[in-house]
Amino acid sequence: MSQKKLRWGVLGCAGIAKRAVIPGIQQSQTGEVAAIASRNEDNARKTAEQFQIPTAYGSYEALLNDETLDAIYIPLPNHLHKEWTIKAAQAGKHVLCEKPIALDAAEAAEMVAACEQAGVKLVEAFMHRHHPRYTMIKEIIQSGEIGEIRGLHGAFTFNSSKNTGNVRFNQEMGGGSLYDVGVYPISTARMVLGQEPEAATVHAFFSPDHDNVDMMASGILEFPNSVALTFDCGMWAAGRNVFEILGTEGRIEVPSAYVTRGNADDHFIVTVGGQRREVEVPYVNQYALQADDLGRSILDGTPLRYESSDAVLNMRVIDACLKSARERARVVL
Repeated sequence: MSQKKLRWGVLGCAGIAKRAVIPGIQQSQTGEVAAIASRNEDNARKTAEQFQIPTAYGSYEALLNDETLDAIYIPLPNHLHKEWTIKAAQAGKHVLCEKPIALDAAEAAEMVAACEQAGVKLVEAFMHRHHPRYTMIKEIIQSGEIGEIRGLHGAFTFNSSKNTGNVRFNQEMGGGSLYDVGVYPISTARMVLGQEPEAATVHAFFSPDHDNVDMMASGILEFPNSVALTFDCGMWAAGRNVFEILGTEGRIEVPSAYVTRGNADDHFIVTVGGQRREVEVPYVNQYALQADDLGRSILDGTPLRYESSDAVLNMRVIDACLKSARERARVVL
């Protein structure tokens, strides 16, 4: 592996950046956080001091003009992803963009095209896909131990409904539970099956107290071979963070499917023939693994685990889910 480290710039001081992604990059083998920007320079400086980041900028443009930076992490509100990804690409920077990558598949495709034209890489930030437990789970499925897959179920819910100023509750900024947490069980099902869904049916609670974004959504995605994902996601419900794979001979349960805790909650359960076993997994920082996936691709030419085209496919599914929920109809993809 190359001894050079990727120099990252962070475009914004969002909570996910400070809570998880900046520490993840700093713990990665391939990268270092060299600069951070905010439209509020004082905020940028405070965050830089907190995380010992060498350079703070008072504008996003100034960060993109920093020729010493190799890659940019974008944790901005969803409606800004397209604009700043394209600007980062035009500045010659590789991009890790927070999920959902865009507001719809058309925007995502524009972003992919801009990055391809600029000769830079674009990755959607789904940290959970880089955790080794999903490789372990897929190996168990491929071994035939749980038989043929008959169904999947995923849920990701939390309650932040009282925080009415949250950007997640703003329609124009790309708010709503499908964008914020529904993307997780949906992307996990696509990853586990290695297939794209054929149709979506979703029912949602659009809250007038939260700019009529979907505060809760429940749905079914129809995959080939008569397999379905049932899922629910919500921002006004008790917390859950689970995924289950049901086979003809057994099942796999992931109790903390997307967020890891660095303890036994990260393990998963395999039940076959009434015998239940807990499979231990490594305690790793999945945000660091996410950064290293892009870092090794840039520095050493290692293929990305998930190309940018995957982000477009995932947004096609989200588009169908939102259309189904709004029209209360089954949508064929």
